[in-house]
Amino acid sequence: MLVYGKAHWTGDPRHKLAALAELLREMADERPGIGRHGALVAALIEAGELVQGIADADFRDRGPDALSPSQASANHLLLALARSVWKSWRTGFAAAPGAFDLNGLAATALPDSITTRWAEGFAFYALYPESYAIAAARAALGATTRVIGIRSIGAPLGAMVAAGLGSRDLRTIRPVGHPFRRELPRADRSGAGLITGDPAAFAIVDEGPGLSGSSFGAVIDLLCECGVAQDRISLFPSHPGAPGPQADARHRARWPRMRRHVVSFEEVGLADHGVAAWVADLVGPAEAPLEEISGGRWRVLQGRDADAWPPVNAQQEKRKFLLRASGGTWLLKFVGLGRAGRAKLDRARALHAAGFTPPVAGYRHGFLVERWLDEARPLDLCRVSPDDLTDQVGRYLGFRARCFASGPDRGAGLADLLAMARHNVEAFKGADWARCLDRWPSDRLSALERKAHPVEIDGRMQAWEFLVQPGGHLLKCDALDHHAAHDLVGCQDIAWDVAGAGVELALSEAAQARLAGIVGREAGRPVDPELLAFLTPCYLAFQLGAASLAADAAHDPAEALRLGRARARYAEQLERLLRP
Repeated sequence: MLVYGKAHWTGDPRHKLAALAELLREMADERPGIGRHGALVAALIEAGELVQGIADADFRDRGPDALSPSQASANHLLLALARSVWKSWRTGFAAAPGAFDLNGLAATALPDSITTRWAEGFAFYALYPESYAIAAARAALGATTRVIGIRSIGAPLGAMVAAGLGSRDLRTIRPVGHPFRRELPRADRSGAGLITGDPAAFAIVDEGPGLSGSSFGAVIDLLCECGVAQDRISLFPSHPGAPGPQADARHRARWPRMRRHVVSFEEVGLADHGVAAWVADLVGPAEAPLEEISGGRWRVLQGRDADAWPPVNAQQEKRKFLLRASGGTWLLKFVGLGRAGRAKLDRARALHAAGFTPPVAGYRHGFLVERWLDEARPLDLCRVSPDDLTDQVGRYLGFRARCFASGPDRGAGLADLLAMARHNVEAFKGADWARCLDRWPSDRLSALERKAHPVEIDGRMQAWEFLVQPGGHLLKCDALDHHAAHDLVGCQDIAWDVAGAGVELALSEAAQARLAGIVGREAGRPVDPELLAFLTPCYLAFQLGAASLAADAAHDPAEALRLGRARARYAEQLERLLRP
């Protein structure tokens, strides 16, 4: 099934450098505390993307992963930021950041264009770079250790390991090839750049291991081929588990013998100085311990039997906690570190000001703080008239279409969506059913593409994602970032959400037409009916794929059953739609 995708940015590295300079100026205006520390981490992440983009461009243009002057200068800047982050953390956010010289990097021969990749751990999985410095400080490795960051996210994480060790020796490298069989490019296989100077120890840094752990495996293989003994190699992964079922047997057997250093989110975010303390200036001191509701545990609070729980992909849910403070209850949800995470506060405030989402108190170092509404009930447990439902949902989607326009290249093109739909339909139903999608040839898609107006869609129109207040007013939950999720859809025309509402809210044909009319009126431009007709099977095929992958990966049999029912529902609707 095709479901997932990777976000990237391509452009002039000087634009990235200017964005980094702006972040540093904003940080300089912050008072000591978690706000300034979060801004400093945002600058670290931005610099990490710059290092990754320059290194990948150098490899593209020159071949081996050698350290060019621009890479060396970017690494120097990244290490300086990492040391400042580490000092801020160790001093309870009191230490003032140092001065960071961007002029040296700007003066080097930068590539004309770089492509940077969004680090999923920072965006989705509450992977805090501070945890890597803590792990390094406990590792009993010397300051002469050579740190090897596996690009992309291994660049800033490697810098944090170097900061924790007191090392100034940071290299980055990118294994290539199939995700389950990564290897080092032929030009790097001599390993000369990594073993020059014969350092006493090596630290390999990345997130994961994932399904195969092949990126870690490729770098370990290279060092061992160059004569480095395994006891000189330490690994810094993001979790204590082993590589997944796609791992090479040799790599899997070797993994338990390797020295590994891991610090969990709990040590960073749930300690005495963690999330509850970070948000105290927004909501007051905690009156009780945080209550975690991640992984679908929020369903316990909805007042329904487990048999009627909505399905969730627990492994991909972001961390969520309830905090009781100042006589009220607050939802603390991880929305991402760095510039993108901080921008979600503005979106949350705009949606609340328009009356579509719960009140928001603020954002602190990855977590958005919203009021938890005990009196509100999920839409699927309430009675709302069809006209009232389409009125309120229509105004909400029209607001998104009007106010959250997207820039270019932030989502899949229509041809990509069609390719996904064909693939998923064929995987589930066979080639004959996939050929039913041939009714949209390339010239027809090109015409539709010209009509589309991509926006930051909601992407989650399921009934349990709406709350009904006692007076009947609807509020949307989880409305901030599904247009920038770990999937291939991204930003689309608002017709994607109209299609989603029709499917998830079980709207009749007349009700969906009414909804589309309201959305068009609120947005200031009509929802194109032909585009809606195209996006509806694409939406169903995407959800079919997502439910299938989640069901196959679910560890809990009851969850797998719920996801299986969702898969069957999407498949049935898709069959009805495509049947000749």
